[in-house]
Amino acid sequence: MERAKAKAVLEAILFTMGDSVGIDSLAAVIEEDKETTKNILDEMAEDYAADDRGIGLVTLDDAVQMCTKGELYEYLIKIAKAPRKFVLTDTLLETLSIIAYKQPVTRLEIERVRGVSCDHAVNKLLEYDLITEVGRMDAPGRPLLFGTTEQFLRSFGVKSLEDLPELNAVQIEEFKQQAESEVQMRLDV
Repeated sequence: MERAKAKAVLEAILFTMGDSVGIDSLAAVIEEDKETTKNILDEMAEDYAADDRGIGLVTLDDAVQMCTKGELYEYLIKIAKAPRKFVLTDTLLETLSIIAYKQPVTRLEIERVRGVSCDHAVNKLLEYDLITEVGRMDAPGRPLLFGTTEQFLRSFGVKSLEDLPELNAVQIEEFKQQAESEVQMRLDV
């Protein structure tokens, strides 16, 4: 398939799908290898990066999604309903961090780290599509396992979980001390 036709096909697929599409799937459709497909997608991203374009491509793990440029958001809300904004409280952020770094993880494991019930936080994060059920643990009761979603990656501006900042030993120790002092304060009350 000639390059211009391949770009047109990829653009049509990404526009129509709305969600991200795996690069392997795109390569199969245009009958090219994965590296050639990535190169074509990179060219498309450069074309979209021009100031006079309203769309762009976002790479998430090994998938690509067409999206509107962020700087044009103010114009979109004039014609569309403003999307519902969600607020991530400290509790939700703590729970989300645990899931992001330890996934797949069960509610019980989250509660062990936080020291308190996490039902509300997990339900809110599911509602916000920042986490999802990724399966069940092979253990008594077959507890649900949770992991992050592509929406999590989009929301936090990372392309993959490998891009998350690494926690150093000092930070981990500080977090443990904070958690222990919170638990102690609750016990004293």
